[in-house]
Amino acid sequence: MHPWHKRLEGTGKRALARVAALVLRRPTRALPAGLRRVLLVRVDDRVGEALLTTPLAVALKRLQPPPAVEVLVHRRTARVLEDHPAIDRILALDRRLLGLGPLAPGIRAVRSAGPWDVVVDCGNWEVPSVTSALIARLVAGTAQVIGPAVAPTGPLHDVPVPARTDTRSELAQRLHLLSPLLEPPRLLPTFRTPRVSTSLGPFLAQVRASPHAVLVPGGRLGWRRIPPWLFGVAARVLTSLGRTVIVAWGPGEEDLGHTVVSEAPGAQLAPPTDLDGLGALLAAAGCTVSNNSGPMHLSVAVGAPTLALFLKMDPERWGYGVAPHAVLDLTPAIDDRGRAALEVERAVTAFAAGLGSAGPS
Repeated sequence: MHPWHKRLEGTGKRALARVAALVLRRPTRALPAGLRRVLLVRVDDRVGEALLTTPLAVALKRLQPPPAVEVLVHRRTARVLEDHPAIDRILALDRRLLGLGPLAPGIRAVRSAGPWDVVVDCGNWEVPSVTSALIARLVAGTAQVIGPAVAPTGPLHDVPVPARTDTRSELAQRLHLLSPLLEPPRLLPTFRTPRVSTSLGPFLAQVRASPHAVLVPGGRLGWRRIPPWLFGVAARVLTSLGRTVIVAWGPGEEDLGHTVVSEAPGAQLAPPTDLDGLGALLAAAGCTVSNNSGPMHLSVAVGAPTLALFLKMDPERWGYGVAPHAVLDLTPAIDDRGRAALEVERAVTAFAAGLGSAGPS
């Protein structure tokens, strides 16, 4: 159960959404026949959430003629979407004084960058974001707002879209938000061509030269991280199959990386990398084993086959289970050390066998 202050905050936001829906109510209008400019709104500060916006941008660019696709994101995730080939402009939200509503500096700045034909609130149905829905409505001006048809935020959208009932996939549901505009295609997240430093180049060349695998044992939320010793199990399996194992790490995770390396003879600690360097490393190796984390989404986005190890989260909702990618839910086995190790061994063996031994394509 959430702490009392979080429950109180949630109650306040839900009440605010209901009041705002009444105040901002306007007559129903048809969507425009042709799209010139579309704004995608996702103001979450997580890397994975930013990457989950990219399939929508790619799908919109397939329209003829293709509209300009712009995105409104959290300042921390603007870097994730820079130079993406399907995104024409990135707007980073200034969150100061958002309580002023339409008078907030950030809202006024975004509105001045319009107008758009359509604004899409790229939220979800499972945990509706009042903040995202309100921001989408306030920056839209006269543009039609599309978003999830779910209480209490649905009434803030001109075109509320019911959730699909045949899938729990977050990716499929996000693409479904575009169903009023197009037939949603099946797409995966994508990333720019990584901007690699010259100092990292020789190391990447070595990785491309022979079969490698990258383990990413870190992640933002510790409670859903797989224990380091299980990554050690994965590393030993991959080593036995002829792959050199590289353990990647992010800020504050170097000790975690060393712990995994100590569990697997022959494994190597990756050099320090930024987002682009990590993306380039994952692409070079062409074989990733990761927690359910931002790097999991990044690995898929750069085209690297990815096995995601899940704990206390729904793999069908957040994972990529279609080959060459795979998921393993360790939640039922995590308290049984022998069972968890056996499941990781089997999953990693099957995943690596499906890739062959030739390394990245």
